Parts: sequence; structure tokens; C-alpha cells
Amino acid sequence: CIDLHRGRVKQIVGSTLTDKTNDENLVTNFESEKSSKEFALLYKNDKLRGGHIIKLGPGNDEAALAALEAYPGGMQVGGGIKPDNALKYLDAGASHVIVT
Repeated sequence: CIDLHRGRVKQIVGSTLTDKTNDENLVTNFESEKSSKEFALLYKNDKLRGGHIIKLGPGNDEAALAALEAYPGGMQVGGGIKPDNALKYLDAGASHVIVT
């Protein structure tokens, strides 16, 4: 899973992320220096299909699209996906979208 927060690959303690959370209350276990694209290429090179790109809040579209472009047809995407924007991610290479 590639979790994105403010365009960066992160692992966040789930209970600390809410719609009302500001960054000072957010607990992050891990933040990578690698881009979402680099992680997607790892999935691609290892022939791992069906991984998830999860957009945790706003500011993640560019990173999500870069990962999808790096591994077209190999990754699913979720987080802020709705019927009116799902096609954008499918056209960008998502194998599936997770509509919320």
C-alpha cells in the first residue's frame, strides 16, 4: 500500500488522522524520501499487481497520478474518489478505483 499525505509517502497512526486533525496532532510512524512513483516502480519490477494507492486528505492528486503512470494497470487508487472523478484515475492507469 502506498499511503499519501500532502503528496508524500507516509505511514500515519490511523486514529490520529481525522477531518479536523491539524499537522501538529498527526502521529507519523514513517515518512519516505522516495516518491510515490519510485514505490510504484518497485511494485512493477517485482510484478506485484493490485497494490493500493490511498490518498489521505487533500494535496495528493499529483503523487497518485505519478504512481499510476509508473505502473499502469497494476495499482488501485482510493481516497476522495467519487463517481464524478473516478474516470480520471482509470484513464491515468488505475486497475480499479475505491469509491468513497
